[in-house]
Amino acid sequence: MAMAELIRRFGPGLGGVILILVALWIVGMVLAPNLMMLNFSLKPNLFPSEIGGPKDQYTLLNYTALFSDPVHRAIFLKTVWGSALVTAITLAVTYPLAFWMAKVASVRGARAMLIALIIPFWINEVLRTLAWYILLAFNGPLNIFLQTLGIIDQPVRWFGDTGVLAGMVYAYILFMLFPIYNSISTLETAQIDAARDLGASTLRIHRRIVIPHAKAGIATGCVFTFMLAAGSYVAPALLGSPGSRWFTEIIYNWFFEGGNWNRGAAYALILLVLCMAVVLAALRLFRVNLADVAK
Repeated sequence: MAMAELIRRFGPGLGGVILILVALWIVGMVLAPNLMMLNFSLKPNLFPSEIGGPKDQYTLLNYTALFSDPVHRAIFLKTVWGSALVTAITLAVTYPLAFWMAKVASVRGARAMLIALIIPFWINEVLRTLAWYILLAFNGPLNIFLQTLGIIDQPVRWFGDTGVLAGMVYAYILFMLFPIYNSISTLETAQIDAARDLGASTLRIHRRIVIPHAKAGIATGCVFTFMLAAGSYVAPALLGSPGSRWFTEIIYNWFFEGGNWNRGAAYALILLVLCMAVVLAALRLFRVNLADVAK
C-alpha cells in the first residue's frame, strides 16, 4: 500500500527512483552491517594464519561468554536497569513540562522554553557532557553552591552512577519531550475544561484523559530514550567511575583494546536484541502499534 501510494503521488519515474534509493539505503546501511556483525559474532577470534582452517567454524561461544562471565553479566544487567531508570526519570521530568508547554503556557512562553531547551543542543554531545563533568567536579560549581547553602559540609564525589544518570537525562531530554508535547498538543482543551467543570481532579484528568491521548507519544519517547541510554558511551566514559561501567564500554574494549572483534560483535548484537525487545514490550504495554509511533 505504501509503495502504491508513493508511485501514485510521485509517478512511476520519481517514485521508482525513491524506492530504489530507500532499498539501497536499507541494504547498505542496515542489513549489510548487521549481517557482517552476525557473521563476526559466530566466528572465534583467530590468528590470520588460522582463518579458513579447522578452527574457523561457527560457534555460539561469543554469546555464552557474556552469561558465563559474572562481571560482564552484572554490567549488562546494570545497563538494562540503569537505562530503564534514565527513561523513568526523563519521563517524570518532561511530562509536566510538555503539558505546560502544550496546554498552559502562552505561545510566547512555549516558544521561549523551546528555544532555551534547543540552543544547548547545538553544541556537540561530548562538549555538553564535559560541561557536566565540570559542574559535578569535586571542587566544581555544584559542590560550592551546596556548601554555601550549608546543605553539605564536605564536597561530594558525584561521579559514578549519579553523574551518569544526570548526564543521560539531560542528553536525551528532547527525545522524550518532543513526542509527548506533540501528542498532548493535539488534545482538545475543551475536553480538559469539561472534565474540570464536572469536578474531576487534576490527577484524574491526567489519568483518564491526557495520558491515554498521549500514550503514543509517551511510548515513542520511552523507546527512544531507553535505546539511546542503553547505547550511550560518552556519558558513562566521562561521568562514570570504575564501579559504574556501562555495557557499551565493554563492547568498546573488546573492539579497540582487546582486539577481539568477534566477542565485541556478539555483545553488540545482544544489546541490539535487548533494544528490539524493549521496543516490542513498550508497544504492547502502551497498546500502540508502529504506525502510531511513526506519526
